[in-house]
Amino acid sequence: MHKGRLEAFSDGVIAIIITIMVLELKRPEDVSFAALLAIGPHILIYALSFIYVGIYWNNHHHMLHAAKSVSGGILWANLHLLFWLSLVPFTSEWMGEHYASAWPVAAYGAVLLLTGAAYMLLARLFVLHEGPGSVLARAMGRDTKTTVSLVAYLAAIVLAFVAPYISLALYAAVALIWLIPDRRVERAMAGS
Repeated sequence: MHKGRLEAFSDGVIAIIITIMVLELKRPEDVSFAALLAIGPHILIYALSFIYVGIYWNNHHHMLHAAKSVSGGILWANLHLLFWLSLVPFTSEWMGEHYASAWPVAAYGAVLLLTGAAYMLLARLFVLHEGPGSVLARAMGRDTKTTVSLVAYLAAIVLAFVAPYISLALYAAVALIWLIPDRRVERAMAGS
């Protein structure tokens, strides 16, 4: 099957997710700087969540650029990824209201963990579909960044019940790891 429809649908869903997040961003109660500072946690969590959605969009784009076609299993795996991504606005809003509370911070981490696992599954299905000698197979390699991210999310979920601020720091650290450009797909495509 051609990949164009999958890419267009995914881009649309991701655009809606970002729109929902910005619409849930609280405005200050008055016109003072203190009122703006009071919503600071909401703004920071929005920024972190925006970065995460952007990271997934960027990596999804690279993966689809390297892929030649899609299968039925890939379509379902992509929906699985989009499902977990669609929960980012909900957990972002909840954590924005209660950023020092265990359950909202852990729920945010659970959504990040399940989104990461869904992305890993999608990537592996693409590699299986494209074959062991494909550009994607060469680009994905061992995928250490994803494994490290999943371990960090698990640790952050557990730590949310002990020290939520450490969990928040772990979420930010994982985002920073992914902001470093990953040139695996570009290098693999240039080499083929």
